[in-house]
Amino acid sequence: MSTGTKAIIRLRMSSHDAHYGGNLVDGARMLGLFGDVATELCIRSDGDEGLFRAYDSVEFLAPVYAGDFIEAEGEIISAGNTSRKMRFEARKVIKPRPDVNDSAADVLAEPVVVCRATGTCVVPKDKQRGQT
Repeated sequence: MSTGTKAIIRLRMSSHDAHYGGNLVDGARMLGLFGDVATELCIRSDGDEGLFRAYDSVEFLAPVYAGDFIEAEGEIISAGNTSRKMRFEARKVIKPRPDVNDSAADVLAEPVVVCRATGTCVVPKDKQRGQT
């Protein structure tokens, strides 16, 4: 199992993701994305989904709204016998422009980091199949 394994997903936040007034998306949605990225990282490294054990740190850095496109990336930064330490970052890459018209959107010249986190996943020894 090598460190440096990365995974990335990109998706659009929908009106169903909006939890607060003004179409603001709940920060927990970013943690859900990180969980999906962590699952892919465990599959890539060990051939098993693994289990998310804990977050060490979480920083919510900018608001996310319905219609925003979010890119969530994760990387395995260290590995023990069963543990996989990971770092995550979520970035807003496209935002809607309702001030222009109801279907306008802009690709951001510089992505906006909306959330960062670190955490640990565990892949039980008897389930590891060493993919990379």
